[in-house]
Amino acid sequence: MKIEFYKYQGTGNDFVIIDNRLETFPKNDAQLISKICNRRFGVGADGLLLLEDHSTLDFTMVYFNADGNLGSMCGNGGRCMVHFAKFLNIIEDKTQFEAVDGMHKATISEGIVSLKMNDVTEINVSSNHVFLDTGSPHHVELVKDLKNYNVEKEGAEIRNTAYGKEGSNINFVELINDTTFEVRTYERGVEAETLSCGTGVTAVAIALFETNKTTSKTVTLNTKGGILTVGFNKTETGYTNVYLEGPATQVYKGVWQ
Repeated sequence: MKIEFYKYQGTGNDFVIIDNRLETFPKNDAQLISKICNRRFGVGADGLLLLEDHSTLDFTMVYFNADGNLGSMCGNGGRCMVHFAKFLNIIEDKTQFEAVDGMHKATISEGIVSLKMNDVTEINVSSNHVFLDTGSPHHVELVKDLKNYNVEKEGAEIRNTAYGKEGSNINFVELINDTTFEVRTYERGVEAETLSCGTGVTAVAIALFETNKTTSKTVTLNTKGGILTVGFNKTETGYTNVYLEGPATQVYKGVWQ
């Protein structure tokens, strides 16, 4: 079976995206999805996304982790999917679509996608970290000398020991200035450090505001793969109007056979 796909990246977070409006892709074949995402024996990606029809919205986004299992919300994947929908002429410069965590709005202009994330109402602040869910669960921890920090080792240990079988994504953060932070993320499902994580930097921005590490409601996050911006409003019940903004790029088109 030949499968037409597109390779995308959003600040180094890379994806295989497939137009599945005809519902021909074997979604239950986790082994196939894992093989496609394998960097040695497949295309290579942090995850695989399917664009599907929706009865009332512009489209549905289905996201699989690189291990072949259905994933939770992926912010950079969502931004890349918006770019793909525009490429397919499904949308023009704005959209509403459904993901696993509900409905999202987004705009796109000259390759920059601004994606509205879900409101955040629960934030658990501990002595050395913050835990919150921004569509995916995230542990946020400040460290020193992030450049030389062993993200793979420390991330895997926290992911597997502190959060049970389901696990959590683990974000390590270093202050650059009052509105800019460096972020490195260990992602569950990929089980490795990724160059960028959209829900991760969203969690970092909110966690830093919640713990008074920044007073800005617009935060710049530097990742290994590039720069992302997160904006939000703080209310009595949590954080609303949360937007993740950054570039999304189509790298190439291919056929899996």
